[in-house]
Amino acid sequence: MREIKSKKNNPFKKIFIKICRIFGVELIDQSNFSIPTSNKSINETLSMPGKNSITLPMGKVDITRPVKSLNIILRTCMSVNMLTQSKNRIFEKDKEQYTKRTLISLIKSVDCAKDIFKEVKFKIHVIDHNSSKKQINDIKTILERSNLSFEILNLKFEEFSNLIENTNEEKKEVTNNQKSNMSNIHQSLVLSKEICEDLTYFVEDDYIHEKNSLTEMLFTYEKIASLTKKELIICPTDYPFLYSQSEGTRIFLGDKKHWRQVDQTLCTFLTSKEIIERYWDQITSMCKFEHYPFEKPLHNIYKKELCISPIPSLALHFTNVNSIYGLSPNVDWKRLWDENSN
Repeated sequence: MREIKSKKNNPFKKIFIKICRIFGVELIDQSNFSIPTSNKSINETLSMPGKNSITLPMGKVDITRPVKSLNIILRTCMSVNMLTQSKNRIFEKDKEQYTKRTLISLIKSVDCAKDIFKEVKFKIHVIDHNSSKKQINDIKTILERSNLSFEILNLKFEEFSNLIENTNEEKKEVTNNQKSNMSNIHQSLVLSKEICEDLTYFVEDDYIHEKNSLTEMLFTYEKIASLTKKELIICPTDYPFLYSQSEGTRIFLGDKKHWRQVDQTLCTFLTSKEIIERYWDQITSMCKFEHYPFEKPLHNIYKKELCISPIPSLALHFTNVNSIYGLSPNVDWKRLWDENSN
């Protein structure tokens, strides 16, 4: 990428710009902060999905690992307010409010990403357990309004819960709510392995997303995977507990966000079919035996594979306000909540 100084009435400027376009050279007109070869301002998205990642002033990264498809698997259970706590969530609403706003925010984010990633196939899958018929119909109505490809599945609880050991790592009995959670994760993984061609985004039903979340995640996946020549895991949330650790980390530059390597997440993450298949036994062990912490099998994978999360957060975990696994710092929680009302 080269810098040019604008000169009014320069007869050679248009010819020069055309030549640069032919050879794939981007120019910056620093007099008005524009990219004349792309007809864009420098504040717009300059990257081209599947082709290159451009971040000023760092230049261009050629994409060797384009994204082909994204399947979003949303796990819902509107009959249970909190999985392992008796505390109220921030705003103290019924659980279905968090589930619906999560879905609405995902739909907005998919719509935004589809406008840019025109060659990527998107589909939303909802796997539900124990929500009422009315609640399921409400979810269906929201999805039908979106014009996105979707399906709603019931959790095969008996099938998957029979695979769960009754006693956990702390020698305590596994609760029915936890068995439901573990079964839903298991069915999500099986679904991903069976039908997903490329990336899968596994989402819990209390994560409300920024509109640009998926766009940034897909651009970042292409860029970092192309630079490292490896598949990776992306967590969309900047958890508070990450700031209580003193260990060093690595910082990456995505499209519009900074990202850091992390060694712990919860169970909302995006990754590739290749990662799922490579670590199938380890990942599904999380669904058959309750570890402590619950996500321990994932954390062991992060010792071998790169996992990154954004700074600041792209999706907020709407749990109790005092939870170290909840609301991310330096984000307007109320704005995000209000923007995704039904």
